[in-house]
Amino acid sequence: MPIVTPSADCAALTAAAGVGEVEAGISKNGQTCEHALLAYRLWVRQLIVGVKMGSTEPPGSQKRYQEIIKKVSTYIKKIGYNPNTVSFVPVSGWIGDNMLQPSTNML
Repeated sequence: MPIVTPSADCAALTAAAGVGEVEAGISKNGQTCEHALLAYRLWVRQLIVGVKMGSTEPPGSQKRYQEIIKKVSTYIKKIGYNPNTVSFVPVSGWIGDNMLQPSTNML
């Protein structure tokens, strides 16, 4: 069996901010969980987490954003990442916030 070495320096992970979405993603069989673990096992040590804020209530909720940072940080710490070195970026493809240019709607 050939040994495959990754060439990625950084992985981008997305976490959906809608009610119950990030919780499902970081559950035992969630995709967010699987993707973060796969990146770590492939020796990708730099991680950026895009938090999809388009479906929060109210839109762009700072409280929900902080909840997601806490939940995802707790999980990624368990698999080996240092949450203090992970960048979390709130984004919204629905209205274009933080997609191409910095947005003042999501601080």
